[in-house]
Amino acid sequence: MAVGPGTLPEFFPVAGVKLGIASAGIKKPGRKDIVVFELAPQSRVAGIFTRNQFCAAPVTLSRQHLAAKAPRYLLINTGNANAGTGERGMTDAVACCTALADQAGVSATEVLPFSTGVIGELLPVAKIVDALPAALASTDENRWAEAASGIMTTDTRPKGASCQLDLGGHTVTISGISKGAGMIRPNMATMLGFIATDARIEPQLLQTLAYELGEKSFNRITIDGDTSTNDCCMLMASGQYSGPEITADSPELPKLREALRQVYLDLAHAIVRDGEGATKFVTIDVSGAATQQEALDVAYTVAHSPLVKTALFASDPNWGRILAAVGRAGVPDLDLNALEIFLGEVCLVRNGGRADDYSEVRGQAVMDREDITIAIDLKRGTVNETVWTCDFSHDYVTINAEYRT
Repeated sequence: MAVGPGTLPEFFPVAGVKLGIASAGIKKPGRKDIVVFELAPQSRVAGIFTRNQFCAAPVTLSRQHLAAKAPRYLLINTGNANAGTGERGMTDAVACCTALADQAGVSATEVLPFSTGVIGELLPVAKIVDALPAALASTDENRWAEAASGIMTTDTRPKGASCQLDLGGHTVTISGISKGAGMIRPNMATMLGFIATDARIEPQLLQTLAYELGEKSFNRITIDGDTSTNDCCMLMASGQYSGPEITADSPELPKLREALRQVYLDLAHAIVRDGEGATKFVTIDVSGAATQQEALDVAYTVAHSPLVKTALFASDPNWGRILAAVGRAGVPDLDLNALEIFLGEVCLVRNGGRADDYSEVRGQAVMDREDITIAIDLKRGTVNETVWTCDFSHDYVTINAEYRT
């Protein structure tokens, strides 16, 4: 199941970024499960990573390599997370980086590794190394769609976004792919996300953008409240466009930031729409909060409530479950008579109870939609936050119960 059509966009090639795909047979024979990004010299890369303390070996190694040298290659494998594998996991991640580096003629520190899949199993290094020649030989600027499929695990469909814009008379391209369908409450980014542009962006600004854009997109989605050991989101700038370097003072920055923001949002929303077993795409808007934290506390309490999520799956306008979630979110001195709760355009709660103009028929009409907004106005401040989530269906349990079989 998935919400919406989920068709891939037309991908615009990003000058200075090539992608290669190969099959290592890590989990399923013949499946495309290796993706390589090849970046032009002088490219810049920034990223954000999981805050899970059991972070995977490739996360640790990518952080180290990113701090040591400008990356030239990204190596992604699916089918195995290389997480919970101790010192052996690091040794295996280094071995894969070294093998790619030797074949590509770069140093191992210029390779960033990424893995996703089953936790606690040793990485099949030999299979990955054997697949690298085919991946490197296939690199091309026009393989974004194939790469989007190559990084999938329990995803039912590939996810991508792409756009072009004019910056001061120069055309800038942005393309990106992401993967993720379960174990999603990123607490930094997403399962895996890779966004590239041919703009030339000052390094510190690139890292700032990676953090800010990830925080308001991938870091505002949740499917099941579980933070993965392998989450990462990388922003790459090849610098191959013909315009000047973008700095914090550049007049073109707001337009570039907005275009990047939309790509990040599209990729993050695609993950929620493809949530394991999802039948609803749910936007939770919290306004009128006194602080960002209380706005997020309310939003996530509603988003993570199994009772709310199962009611959404049933298309049941059981608004009492939403009210109860808001009430247990831990907001101090909440004025129950002031706050309002809406389901779409229908007011559910006003003056501490059911709104006078609410009817089951109106609530049902909203619940029957695939895209639903739950809006909560706390009436105690000026802070707004938005979180995106989905429902819980029978299929979510089945997919995760049978994940290793």
